[in-house]
Amino acid sequence: MSQFDVFTNPSTKSRETYPYIIDVQNALISDIATRMVIPLGKLSHFKNEQMHGLTPLIEYKSEQYILLTPQIASMKSKLLKNPVGSIASLRNEIIAAIDFAITGI
Repeated sequence: MSQFDVFTNPSTKSRETYPYIIDVQNALISDIATRMVIPLGKLSHFKNEQMHGLTPLIEYKSEQYILLTPQIASMKSKLLKNPVGSIASLRNEIIAAIDFAITGI
């Protein structure tokens, strides 16, 4: 697994609203059974609104999503199988959103 890999949400119950999960954990921390993840939510399911800095807009596969940074969580690594893509090109925006959530800056 690589940092910023995109996975299909393993939960069929929440997949409609949160179709993808982003692995944000650094590869240096790979010896534990969990990964830190942030869901991507369909922008249309959130009244087409986002919080500047905290929930950046992410375009993936020609659709608009928001990175739901406040919902950062851990997930068992074994649930994250076969990445379907990567948003590593958005590294700066993702790290800025995490930093904003933690420090407020």
